[in-house]
Amino acid sequence: MPRTAIARTAAPPLLTSPVSPVSAGSAGSAGSPISRVADSDRRRTSASVILRSVLEHGPVARSTIARLTGLSPASVTDHCARLAGLGLIREAAVPRRSNGVGRPHVPVDLDDSRFVVGGVHVAVPYTTVALLDLRGRVVAERRLAHGSVEPAEVLARAADGLGALLGEARGCRALGVGVAVGGWVDRDSGTVVEHPLLGWRDVPVRETVGARTGLPVQVDGHARALVNAERLFGRARGSRSVLHLFVGNVVDAAFATHDEVHHGPRSQAGAIAHLPLAGGVEPCACGRVGCLQVELSERTLCRRAREAGVIDGVNPMHVVAAAKAGNAVAAGLLRERARMVGRAAGLLLDVLNPESVVVTEVGVMYREDCLAALREEVGAGRSAAVSPSSFPDSVLAMAGGAVALDVLYRDPLDVSPALT
Repeated sequence: MPRTAIARTAAPPLLTSPVSPVSAGSAGSAGSPISRVADSDRRRTSASVILRSVLEHGPVARSTIARLTGLSPASVTDHCARLAGLGLIREAAVPRRSNGVGRPHVPVDLDDSRFVVGGVHVAVPYTTVALLDLRGRVVAERRLAHGSVEPAEVLARAADGLGALLGEARGCRALGVGVAVGGWVDRDSGTVVEHPLLGWRDVPVRETVGARTGLPVQVDGHARALVNAERLFGRARGSRSVLHLFVGNVVDAAFATHDEVHHGPRSQAGAIAHLPLAGGVEPCACGRVGCLQVELSERTLCRRAREAGVIDGVNPMHVVAAAKAGNAVAAGLLRERARMVGRAAGLLLDVLNPESVVVTEVGVMYREDCLAALREEVGAGRSAAVSPSSFPDSVLAMAGGAVALDVLYRDPLDVSPALT
């Protein structure tokens, strides 16, 4: 399959150019490099706005898109034709009439039958590989246990696993691959800079997976990926600011305002593993006690569950299953963990004051008592802003796929004509 470049994730440029008008004949005059770049940015932004409007409202008439986006009907018609030519949207089967009179409006909708994106999420005990359609729905998924955590081996198995899924998905073509990983991930270089639990340092993930699959690859941290998933496909759609707190073996966070996720220099934003947690008792390798990650880690939860005789392994879902079966100790461990997660969320709320907070944590996702414990710790005045992940049964697959889907929805015109 031909290799194509997908632009890196970034906030869409303004619909109106920030460049001040300049006199004719200057660098900003019609036909100049600056004006051509501005025109290109406007086209890409308009295409992004239209495709996301179709995602949210489709099937939807072009006239409605124009009203929702503020774009001219002629611009909407032109961009819809471009997006249809790329195979991203199509006309719906049944035309609609306005009030039953006049010419029928033929609505447009996403064409979710042609393309998929690959998703890879590298966790501590296993890698999840998946295919997602343009609506963010998981088409196929497979979990690959780690025989070794050596980077080249993990990434090679992930790429081969994706290849196997694509081979089984007849009639679908892959637009690209998104890879989500915990730890410090530099999105711009596609590198895992540091993942202490895996022992990874300076791993060229984009280069390695791209060479193995022949597809364009994007890489990001899993908390940031899930913020984008929530904004595109989940409960946070339409929120002006979103905080995502990921609590697994790795504990980290991501924050988005006005459609842009904050990355910071070399994408270090969201590293909260060593945030001190009041009431924490677990010793950390850094020499302190009660650091957020060691206190809330699934490793800690499972160790405590083993010590209490609840489980005999390292799978946190077995603690959830035990609680569901009526084991009071398991339920208590989950509620206490959720309460401490609520304490961490409260700290981040104090600092960032987001409109909505999404928490990915096994107890909170599957048990109402855990969600209630978290919200109680956050406080009555802010509890309504806190919700569990929108993707409890596919959160890891969604994390990987969302890295690629976010890029697509920001710059749909970058889809290669060779794929259509």
